[in-house]
Amino acid sequence: MATAAKNTRASVIPTMRYRAVNKALALLTETFGLAEHAVYRDDKGNVVHAELSFGNGMVMIGPVSDTPFSRFMRQPGEVGGITQSVYAIVDDPDAHHARTTAAGVEVVMPLRNESYGGREYSCRDFEGHIWTFGTYDPWQAR
Repeated sequence: MATAAKNTRASVIPTMRYRAVNKALALLTETFGLAEHAVYRDDKGNVVHAELSFGNGMVMIGPVSDTPFSRFMRQPGEVGGITQSVYAIVDDPDAHHARTTAAGVEVVMPLRNESYGGREYSCRDFEGHIWTFGTYDPWQAR
């Protein structure tokens, strides 16, 4: 059985591809509240790889491209929906929701209290990826 790497903040890091990766970087940092950990750009200023932190977690994003790894990946619109989503723990989902809706992001599941104790909402970014922001913390729920 494999074990997680020691001395890391997060041992599972989702990766996502965007056609408009510069626009995605702005949405994820300015609206969703992720922070730039490292951003690598080409000579034209286009993001070729970005590592974005959120609490002790991270998401990596890059452009849709024709590389051996990218050939395994499909955008939500290419498969008629999503195959995964991101859940991020926030202290104040109401304020986060207000910032997201003010930015014009589509909310697909409204702000709500869940039976398992969390308060959350889900939204779809401009390329179809689903993000859920809420207070439920599975590490604390044990």
